[in-house]
Amino acid sequence: MSVPAIVAMDGFKAPDVGLFDFPPLWGGAPYWLTKPVVFAAVGVLVLCALAWAAFATPKLVPRGLQNAGEYGYEFVRDQIARPFLGKDADRWMPLLLSMFFVILLWNFMGVIPAVQFPVNSHIAFPVVFALVVYVIKIYLGIRHQGLAGYFKGMMFPPGLPKPLAIAVFAPLELLYNFVTAPFTHAVRLFANMFAGHLLLAFFSAVGFWFLIEHPTVPGSPIGVLSVAMAVVMTGLEIFIQFLQAFLFTMLAAMYIGNSLHPQH
Repeated sequence: MSVPAIVAMDGFKAPDVGLFDFPPLWGGAPYWLTKPVVFAAVGVLVLCALAWAAFATPKLVPRGLQNAGEYGYEFVRDQIARPFLGKDADRWMPLLLSMFFVILLWNFMGVIPAVQFPVNSHIAFPVVFALVVYVIKIYLGIRHQGLAGYFKGMMFPPGLPKPLAIAVFAPLELLYNFVTAPFTHAVRLFANMFAGHLLLAFFSAVGFWFLIEHPTVPGSPIGVLSVAMAVVMTGLEIFIQFLQAFLFTMLAAMYIGNSLHPQH
């Protein structure tokens, strides 16, 4: 980078974690009533409206929204539910389908014009989803295996010497099942949305600075390159947003399936 281009960056402030700090919507409003909460609520209402429009009067030959809705249902059923839940897949489809599309829309909000903020980049939202999944997982495990059977199957697998299980395996399994697994389930979604939003904001801000806010001849190539990177990163981010919704829901199905069918 040339000296003039470096000088042109005087006064430039790179986006930081302040992007994720939102005050209450108005003075005196509850501390939790912020833009991400509104975006989350609007996203749920939009999905409900789309589902109603698609299936309120279903046709024998689906078209339009009904056709798209059936494709979405079949994707979640065939790629997520059935591989991990088998014969119980249909029973758990309402939860998995809702979870997948809510997470997906909340992720896509990061690239929707005028919104441009992925709801799941706030850790509270993935944590709530993860806690719901783990409460269901533990409840089903205890219900189907009994309290003693659930913990015995978790901590003392067949064939493992008892001293080794007590000293090493059991503590590690307890740590994994009650701390590591739920933590990583939530943080994986949050971290990807957080990092992706920060990168998009950075490249967009650099492009805006060099091309609009402080245009210079030496800085123009940097601005053009930043805009190009923002476009490329937007495409990559859309893929990651879909992938993270898929992975989160897939892991939820896997955890539920393991509680229902511990022998697998």
